[in-house]
Amino acid sequence: MFTGFTDETVDFMWGIRFNNERAWFEAHKDDYLRCFYRPMQALGGEMYQFLDAKRPEYGLISKVTRIYRDARRLHGRGPYKESLWFSVEQPSEMWTAHPTFWFELMPEGWTYGMGYYLPKPLTMMKLRARIDREPGSMEALTRRLERQDEFTLETEDYKKPRSTAPSALLEPWYKMKSFSICHTDKLTDELFSRDIVERLKTGFAFLLPYYDYFVTLDGDPDPREAPQRPDAPAE
Repeated sequence: MFTGFTDETVDFMWGIRFNNERAWFEAHKDDYLRCFYRPMQALGGEMYQFLDAKRPEYGLISKVTRIYRDARRLHGRGPYKESLWFSVEQPSEMWTAHPTFWFELMPEGWTYGMGYYLPKPLTMMKLRARIDREPGSMEALTRRLERQDEFTLETEDYKKPRSTAPSALLEPWYKMKSFSICHTDKLTDELFSRDIVERLKTGFAFLLPYYDYFVTLDGDPDPREAPQRPDAPAE
């Protein structure tokens, strides 16, 4: 059971930021496992159980990221990440292309939400096509998002819109090539107790209808394929 992060958790994150080298990490590896990785694993496990109970048909899994950076992508940085996060998602070889719930803890604060890291262009094409067919569903979800103050929609947009939205309300969804619905905060007191568990459960429950909408996009027809015209009635 998750009981809260500690001051040692924060000390470790700042320590790895300013001592991002193998010797320092190996000397503090037990601290990492005890005060950072295992608490994150426990918190992720509770969120997985919560979400899986609500959507057992999705076959969700929970993962905690590795602290080790990909050696091929260091780009002058140290070999270790200074933040840690868990995700709850459907199993996939390309997790970046599917919607994901996540929570991340960083030296300065924390964030959580749901979204895509790198959806396929075809997925976003299917999103626009679905909105064209059924604009009411996304309009309702967009208004629901606008009526609350926990989450914001953050997007990476195309330089040029791919098509014209049915309404001004839906225009942001037509501009984006990736997005997240997320909350970002400083190191609040709730992180150091079980209060964060209830905060995340409430937030993820709010995000479930959005996950339901996006997780089914891959099953939509390919918009690039012309629809089959029905046979003309016999005269």
